[in-house]
Amino acid sequence: MIEDPLRIGAHGGGFVISKGVTAKVEVKKAEANRISVYINGKPAPEAKTSETVIKKILSRAEVAYEVRVEHNVEVPIGAGYGASGAGALAVGLALNEALALRLTYNEVGRIAHVAEVECKTGLGTVAPLMLGGAVVTVKSGGPGLCLIDRIPLKPNYRIVSGCFGPITTKTVLASPRVRRRVNRFGRRTLNQILEDTSIENFMASCKKFAAEVGLMSSRVRRLIDAMEKAGAIGATQNMVGEAAHALVEEERMKNVVGAAGRLMSSEKIYIAKIDLAGARLI
Repeated sequence: MIEDPLRIGAHGGGFVISKGVTAKVEVKKAEANRISVYINGKPAPEAKTSETVIKKILSRAEVAYEVRVEHNVEVPIGAGYGASGAGALAVGLALNEALALRLTYNEVGRIAHVAEVECKTGLGTVAPLMLGGAVVTVKSGGPGLCLIDRIPLKPNYRIVSGCFGPITTKTVLASPRVRRRVNRFGRRTLNQILEDTSIENFMASCKKFAAEVGLMSSRVRRLIDAMEKAGAIGATQNMVGEAAHALVEEERMKNVVGAAGRLMSSEKIYIAKIDLAGARLI
């Protein structure tokens, strides 16, 4: 059993998209550390992963601080969009800058990765978010330990996604049955992708994996079928959420959005570019 959280992680693949999470950080010296986190303007005591990152970074400071974090989240939380990992990385980068701690990019990333593992909100989200693009995690672990490759993409590709609701990552990770299926089918899927690194095979392999794991609802399956029939290059389920995303060429985006719109309300459909730069200060 692996005990070092930096060596714990997941193989996999996915897209880093332009819609995501930002963190605005305000700090002032205090007698004791105090932390408050807000998501889209509302207090968020449930944001344990971001809070854990803040505590770990504050432990490196020489004095205590009152820290206020305002997250702006553009995607659903708990539905496989990587919001927890993105929030952890965003607040880490912002707080490092605010406190002038001079931690490197990988050092901040490792703190965010460990926080995700400890809080059971993810296993392999942070490092890919630092790279951007269409990513394939070949060797698992935290930033600096993992090995991530990237599939080259044309600039006219877009992601169209529809979300019915969340699936709690913590619950999934706690299920021995699901973990066994993920490990069994995940290794085979990674090998299939590496044997043929075309984006078409990537999407098809990811869809097959999602179906085999057994978390795909009937309405997610219908959404995937509808988006593919409307002209998407491929579509698959978000890992982990009752949601799906499709890779679409820009000229076919309207048809795919229309197909999704016949199965769900428009406010549950998200369109994004693929972000090639990864997490950064803004």
